Amino acid sequence: MCGIVGLFLKDKSLEPQLGAMLSQMLISLSDRGPDSAGIAIYGAPSKNEAKITIQSAKPERDFRGLEAELARAIGTPVTIAVKSTHAVVRTTPAKIDEARETIQALRPDIRIMGAGDAVEIYKEVGLPEAVVDRFDVRKMTGTHGIGHTRMATESAVTTMGAHPFSTGADQCLVHNGSLSNHNNVRRELIREGMTFETENDTEVAAAYLSSQMAHGKNLGEALEGTLSDLDGFFTFVVGTKNGFGVVRDPIACKPAVMAETDQYVAFGSEYRALTKLPGIDNARVWEPEPATVYFWEH
Repeated sequence: MCGIVGLFLKDKSLEPQLGAMLSQMLISLSDRGPDSAGIAIYGAPSKNEAKITIQSAKPERDFRGLEAELARAIGTPVTIAVKSTHAVVRTTPAKIDEARETIQALRPDIRIMGAGDAVEIYKEVGLPEAVVDRFDVRKMTGTHGIGHTRMATESAVTTMGAHPFSTGADQCLVHNGSLSNHNNVRRELIREGMTFETENDTEVAAAYLSSQMAHGKNLGEALEGTLSDLDGFFTFVVGTKNGFGVVRDPIACKPAVMAETDQYVAFGSEYRALTKLPGIDNARVWEPEPATVYFWEH
C-alpha cells in the first residue's frame, strides 16, 4: 500500500519549518506502511561543500575514527556529523566521488544513502515517527523534500529496501506501486554502467531517471519517459537539487492528491497528509491526472 509525501517550498520564510512540516505529513500516513520509513531533505547548497549520507548497522564501530582516516586517504579536510545509524560526511565537491569510493574501501559494511550538494537521506526499518525522532528530522531546514512509509510486497524489509532511493547526485525517488518490467530495465541500465544495491523495483525507477537526466533530459522530460518505458502501477514523487516532480501511470489506481498555494506545492497519498499545512483551506487542491507529469524547479 505505502504512503508517500512531498513538499516544495516557494516561500523562503517557510524553509526553517520544512523538516517539521514534512515529518507531520509522513506521520499522518503511518498506517499505510508499518515496515520502514524515510525522508530526503534538500538544504541550501554550498559552492564549497558537498556531502554524503552514510548508514551503518554498527555505527559505533564503523564511524569511530572514520573522519581522520578518510581525510588522510583523500588528502582533504573532512567532517562527519553522526545521527544514530546515519552520518553526514562533508568535504570539497572536487573530492566527493573519491570520498565515496574511499569510505566503502575503509568500511565495507557502510552503505551510501545519497550524495550531492544539497540532499540528506535518512531511512530505517520502523514507523515514520520513530524514524523522524531518531534522526531529529523536525529540526531540519531546507527548500524541498520527499518521504515514504513502506508496506513491503516483494522485497525484504531492510534499511536498504526502504525509500527514498538515490542513484544520482542530489536525485532521489519514492514510489507507491509495483513495476512489472523492472528486471528487464535493470539489465539495460547495468549495460549502461549503472550499479544496484538491492532487488527493489523502486531502485530501478530511480536509476532510470538518473540515466535519462545523465543523457541531457531535464526532470520533466525524464518523468515523461517513465510512461512509455516502465510498466506497472506507479506513482512517483522525485526530488532533484532544484526540482520536485510527480507522475502517475496511465491507469492511476494508486491514490494521490496535490495542493498548491503561493507558499508551496504539496503531495500526499491521501488528503489527511495535507490538512496541517499553512493556508491549506485556501489552496488549489486536485488529484493529479493519469499519465501527466507535474514538476517545479527553483
